[in-house]
Amino acid sequence: MPLDTVSLGRTGTKVSELAFGTWRFGRENDDGDLEVGRDRAHRLLDAYAEAGGNFIDTADMYGEGRSEEYIGDWLADRDREEFVIASKIYWPTREDPNGRGLNRKHLRNNVNEILERLGTDYVDVLYVHRWDDDTPAREFMRTLDEFVRDGKVNYLGASTLEPNAWKIAMANELADKRGYEPFSLSQPRYNVANREIEGNYLDMCDHYDIGVVPWSPLAGGFLTGKYARDEKPPKESRAANDQQFADSYLTPENFDALEAVEAVAEEVDATHAQVSLAWLMHHEQVTAPIVGARTTKQLEENLVAGDISLTDAQFRRLADAKSN
Repeated sequence: MPLDTVSLGRTGTKVSELAFGTWRFGRENDDGDLEVGRDRAHRLLDAYAEAGGNFIDTADMYGEGRSEEYIGDWLADRDREEFVIASKIYWPTREDPNGRGLNRKHLRNNVNEILERLGTDYVDVLYVHRWDDDTPAREFMRTLDEFVRDGKVNYLGASTLEPNAWKIAMANELADKRGYEPFSLSQPRYNVANREIEGNYLDMCDHYDIGVVPWSPLAGGFLTGKYARDEKPPKESRAANDQQFADSYLTPENFDALEAVEAVAEEVDATHAQVSLAWLMHHEQVTAPIVGARTTKQLEENLVAGDISLTDAQFRRLADAKSN
């Protein structure tokens, strides 16, 4: 079945219930090969659009700009207005003292480069990719507001590596006081295993009418079912080759959450990944989880999550499997 549409946070724009993340587009692996080249990227975008998807997520630094270029090439043969495009800004894209962060010079330069790579006059959502403690919030909130007023951006969002509720709240209070466009969306890490945003951060989002668009909904692959308690990780898996990942995810508490996912998956005849996504999709504060994929087969498996119904008891069992 086609993906349903939902409101983009508490804005009036409608998006598909699963967003498609393109961080692998144009990304070089350790051998110098592209994880997802242009042709495969276009096949993935085709599969997503054919399933009714319209919410595409990228960033200026994904694949050193190649992700945006691939999307722009793909959009050139389609109706731009049928898609909601989100990008991000912060990380270095050139080597000079002002070539990173949220200073006005960097923002103004990079937003134009983002639009040029995407081949569009505007992006629907522009996230600050990380917080910039070196730039006053009044500076970057005013600059971001100018982008909205100029028609280059429709909505603003904040992407986070770790919860920073008070900073986003402070920025939105400043925006309200000075008549600037506030952050309408947030992009934190959130999944059955990573629950650090529960509490103050989600409460802040609710208070300021900020929609939540989670990244890493499958916990970097931990929630796909490839790992088992007290067993060595598969040889080619991320945990077998990344000690930091293994230390972070292969914990007793996370395996409690994973085993709850497995039990529910058996009950609803679905995969671990589909149940993990369905849990987020049933969450009243989540707008649309961001799914990524290397192959159309992986993407199509993830998109089936939209057809899975969880009972209130199953949702609560997953919620209670691990609390912050």
